[in-house]
Amino acid sequence: MMGGLFSQFTDSDVLFLVETVDPRLVARLETIRGDPAIIEGMLEQEAGKLFERIMLMNEETTVTSVSPGFLFHVLLRRADTELRAQSYTMERTAGTKIPVFDSDEVVRFLSDRAVLNYLAEMLASFTRVESFTMPVRVRKGVWRKFRFSDMDVDSLMTLCEAVDEESRFSFYKRIADLCLFILGMFPEYVASDLYHSLSGQRVRRPLRRLRRSAEDYEEDGKRFYKLAREHRSAAELELTEVFWQLHEKFNLARKPLNYLSEHYLQFRKQRLFPSLSSNEVEPQA
Repeated sequence: MMGGLFSQFTDSDVLFLVETVDPRLVARLETIRGDPAIIEGMLEQEAGKLFERIMLMNEETTVTSVSPGFLFHVLLRRADTELRAQSYTMERTAGTKIPVFDSDEVVRFLSDRAVLNYLAEMLASFTRVESFTMPVRVRKGVWRKFRFSDMDVDSLMTLCEAVDEESRFSFYKRIADLCLFILGMFPEYVASDLYHSLSGQRVRRPLRRLRRSAEDYEEDGKRFYKLAREHRSAAELELTEVFWQLHEKFNLARKPLNYLSEHYLQFRKQRLFPSLSSNEVEPQA
């Protein structure tokens, strides 16, 4: 594995990058592999070429040729390029899509490469899921073992309350990331909790099995990014500003993810994110 900024990139990622940019550079592979600045420069300058090669590969070849982290770095840079040529983004609301003229804001948001790189690695983290069991105190003197999944907001919130403040950072971060991920990559699984009745009045929609509405995910995502930012671990990891941007511009943050989901990954999401694609999260009525 590489060190530095792109710590998730594998040796195969770097080889794929170099072969795509210029096969003659393979002779300098060791030098390139050890220099994150060269890697970043290649990604920025040749994102279009990398994107085209990846999209020409079939699903099986994609997941075996490059790591999820590398894939999302390329796709987000491509989305950035394409959004620069558009005047609006599409937003899902009440079962329909409407144009929102905010593409300039989204592009400015993505121009902060610390944010873009965070989003890429955040997406990669959801290609693997962890479950674990730990004792939780339900009342004084009574403890019970609970099974937790890091793809379940309620589960993570319960666990977050059970640990001390020093240990909460990773849960703050994961809860916020999960809210953003679901709204960004699987918006079809989230329904607004308000709809219009025949009289035109807005009424609250009953949600199945405590499923959250889009409004709930947004509120929780903002809240937990703020909590993550305020935790001392954020400063140690140099994520304070990134978390602040995600808290303040949560709705903008999901737009490039929506773009990836709809334009690049329609037929690859099931392979990349099997936990959500296999009904771990069910579409809401």
